[in-house]
Parts: sequence; C-alpha cells; structure tokens
Amino acid sequence: MDYVRIGDKVISISKINSTIDEILELRCKGYSQQEVAKILNIDRTFISRLESIGEVRKGGKIAVVGFPVANKEELERELKKTGVDFIFLLTEEERQRFVKDQSGLELVNGLFDIISKVRKYQHCIILASNARSKLLSALLDCHVYTIDIGKSPLKEDVYVDVNRVLKIVESIKE
Repeated sequence: MDYVRIGDKVISISKINSTIDEILELRCKGYSQQEVAKILNIDRTFISRLESIGEVRKGGKIAVVGFPVANKEELERELKKTGVDFIFLLTEEERQRFVKDQSGLELVNGLFDIISKVRKYQHCIILASNARSKLLSALLDCHVYTIDIGKSPLKEDVYVDVNRVLKIVESIKE
C-alpha cells in the first residue's frame, strides 16, 4: 500500500521514502544540513531530527589500520557491521605489492595520504608489529589503541583475534 489517509490528507509512502533517501545521499556526499534543506525545500530541523532517529553511534569516529592480516576479509566484514568509519587492512602480499608497484615518490605520497586520512579520526586501532605500532602511534594525534601482532619484521600474514578488536571498538563507543 503506497498511499495512506491521515485525516483529510492522502500521504505517499514512496515519496516520503525517496525524499529520505535523497536527504541521506546528499548528507553522505558532504552537504550540510542547511544546504540539503535549501536544495530540497524542507526545514533543516527535520533533517537533524531524521538523523537523530537513525543514529547508531555518537562520538568520535574510528579508524582501523592493520598489516599483515591473514583474516582480512573476516575482520573487515565484522568491523563494517559495527560501523567503523575507516578500515585499511593489508595482507603481506598486498603490502609488498603496495611498496613494489610504486616509485619512491608515489610511495611516500601514498603513505602521507593514508596518514592524513587516518589523522581525521578521533580513535585509531592499529594492528601491526611492535615496531610499526610504535611508529604509527607517533604519527597520529588521536586516541591510539595498539594490538601488537608480532615482533618486527613480520614477513607473513598473522591471524588477528576479531573478538579482541571488536571489544576495543565497543569500549570506544561506550
């Protein structure tokens, strides 16, 4: 049933749903609430209330960086379920390819790009060797949580305890 009657009004459910979809799409693209309200000719307060209804987590955004991770797909899947905002995980093969497939300048620029992205988050969980964890912690100006997955230098993928990482995510959210 696409239409409902409320008193003297006939309401289109699909119009409501498409408008909500459009609001969320514009907000995800970076438009402010005020800009979206102007574009769609609706009240900004409606957008704010709509976001409050659907809000799953308030507070700092979370990034997770890890390498070399054997169970990368499993960990990514579980982190996405919890709403982690930025995930950068590599297997050893991906890490080696990242280093070898770029010139020195491209590599440095790529690393700085990743670091600048992660620095935008209030919390970062680092899954790396003991030496890499310390280095990354020093480069970030957020709350850093480290899980040392081995002694440097790591040369093969390491299985990461997904539940251990998820417990840290949950403690951050609380």
